[in-house]
Amino acid sequence: MTTKERVNRMIARKEADRVPITDSPWQGTISRWKREGMPQDADWRDYFDVDKFEAIMVNPSPNYEQRTIEDTDTFFVLETNYGATIKYLKGEDTTPEFLDFKISDSQKWAEAKARIGHEAERIQWDYLKKYMPLWHSEGRWIEALFWFGFDVTHSWMVGTETLLIAMMEEPEWAADMFNTMVDTNIALFDQVWDAGYRFDGILFYDDMGYKQSQFFSLNTYRELLKPAHKKAIEWATNRGIASRLHSCGLMEPFVPDLIECGLTMLNPLEVKAGMEPIHLKKTYGDKLVLNGGINAVLWDKSDEIKAEIERVLPVLKENGGYIFSSDHSIPNAVSLTDFKDIVANVKRVGAY
Repeated sequence: MTTKERVNRMIARKEADRVPITDSPWQGTISRWKREGMPQDADWRDYFDVDKFEAIMVNPSPNYEQRTIEDTDTFFVLETNYGATIKYLKGEDTTPEFLDFKISDSQKWAEAKARIGHEAERIQWDYLKKYMPLWHSEGRWIEALFWFGFDVTHSWMVGTETLLIAMMEEPEWAADMFNTMVDTNIALFDQVWDAGYRFDGILFYDDMGYKQSQFFSLNTYRELLKPAHKKAIEWATNRGIASRLHSCGLMEPFVPDLIECGLTMLNPLEVKAGMEPIHLKKTYGDKLVLNGGINAVLWDKSDEIKAEIERVLPVLKENGGYIFSSDHSIPNAVSLTDFKDIVANVKRVGAY
């Protein structure tokens, strides 16, 4: 079966040949696998014979000039088209440090908002023309990446503290940022869709929790952020395609509202933060496709990850409705042999 066939059967709550398998290895993980025997020019998904998910992007940013403002032997500092100043250490798998943001208050947001547009030049037409026919011919799962929400706004545009304070003290400003960004994504992807390019779903990243808690209350979510989520999900539903949310942390309190909005798939089910995939399956499995929930901390511990797959996967795969992956991404502690064994075990236990 193709990836698209497998995923569609999971959405329809039907069995496939096996559960779909996808994930996001770190760059250092890819480099390690190449050092350990994976061919240098290999697509890791082909090498391990797992499923292929693809994403297409547009540019909903304020389009500030993107430029490098410092470059040394150990780091560089980049000013992005979203107005963030970010310091990156040179090397693989480093965590960026956000130094400053152009958008520091509602007046600065008004200036940024005036720069946001729906011009066709914000769409990568040549990229779509080059790759979409191939992806369709191979039955890959193709998603439009919607870039909006709490996570994008705090980490790329205004900063975490600024946004959380705004959500309490200037809620109209916070809601305007959420809605402007989702409306811009919709306007741009309307053009992609109207040009005849078809995709299977939308994907949006919006981390709303951390370990054992959430960044904001359910009432705050319903008032400020849920309307933007609903717009994106309904846009997909109205076109007969799926919606997938990546939301790290313990965010289960928001799940019933997301189901009410019509969300199709939820990822990554972060066990480390307090998400419990078997509980989620038993509680929401008839309404929501689950994607993830396999504790990445265990992936370099052969006996423990095998036992976890044996424990969790038979429940998660019941009646379809599940896509295998880690509960976030694949860290560079995971060797080529580790991942080969994981894939083999998933194909065995996840077969129907």
